[in-house]
Amino acid sequence: MLSYRTLQFDAFSLERYAVLFKQCFPGAHHFTMEYLQWLYVENPAGKAVGMDAVSGGQLAAHYACIPAKVALNGASVNALLSLNTATHPDFRGQGLFTNLARLTFKAAESGGFSAVYGVANANSTPGFVRKLGFQLVRKLDARLGFGRQLSIDWERSLRVSQFRREWDLPQLSWRTRNPYNPVVVRANADGITELYAKTDKKFIYAWGEVPISTPPHENSSAPVNLCPRLFLGISPSDTVRNKFSISIPDKLRPSPLNFIFRPLDREIAIDRNRVSFSFIDFDAY
Repeated sequence: MLSYRTLQFDAFSLERYAVLFKQCFPGAHHFTMEYLQWLYVENPAGKAVGMDAVSGGQLAAHYACIPAKVALNGASVNALLSLNTATHPDFRGQGLFTNLARLTFKAAESGGFSAVYGVANANSTPGFVRKLGFQLVRKLDARLGFGRQLSIDWERSLRVSQFRREWDLPQLSWRTRNPYNPVVVRANADGITELYAKTDKKFIYAWGEVPISTPPHENSSAPVNLCPRLFLGISPSDTVRNKFSISIPDKLRPSPLNFIFRPLDREIAIDRNRVSFSFIDFDAY
C-alpha cells in the first residue's frame, strides 16, 4: 500500500534518492550523494521541499523543489524551483508524480511560498500545464556566440522585470559550488558578474550575468573568447542588444525548453516579455 511522506535528508535517504535516479536515468551521472547533499541540504535559501511515495519500504517515486528568492511584481518573495522527479519502473502509470506535486504545492503554500517555477521540455510541458495548473510563459531563447553575447541594460531590466531570481552573495556562492559542474565567476568592468559553466558539448560554455558588482569569488579559469558560449534564458523586451551571437533553430536543439510558472498564494499571470532568466537560475548546467 502506498504512503506519502515529506523529503528526508539523512544519509540513508539521500542514498536511496541517488539509487532511484540511477535506475530511472542511467545516463545522468551527477545524481551522487555529494550532489544531493549540496542541492537539497546546503542551499542558504532553505532545504528542499517535496514528497516521496513509499510502498512496503520501497521508494516508489520522488519529487523535489528547492527554495529560491525571486522578485515577483516588484516584491521579494519565497518561491520554489521545480527540479527532480523520478518514478521507479515498477510504479509507473499510476499518476504518482501528479499526486506528489499536488501534495508538495499544498505544503509549500502553507509554508509561506508564493510560487513555483521551472523549466520543462516539450514532452513534459503539457502535463505541467494541464494537470498541475502551470502557466506556459514562453520558450527559452538559445543563442550561440563569442565573448559577451548580450549587452544587457540591467538598470532597465531590474525596473521592468515582473519575474527574476534574486541572488545575494551567500546564494550565488552556493550555486557556483555545484560539485558536479562548478560555475566559473568573473567580474567585468561594468560592475556585473559573469558566469560560465561547462555544457555537454566540448569547448562550449554556458554564459550568463547577474547584477552583483562583487562576486563571491573570482576564478581566472574563465574560458577564453575563442570558446563558443551558449546563452540559455529570457530577457525582458527592449533591455538587451545582441552582440556576437546567433539564435539556435529549434530543429538543432535537443528539445526546446519552456519557462513555466504556477502561483500558490494569489492569482497572477506572468507577462512573457517581462522575465529575466538564465542558466544560473535553474539546473541546466
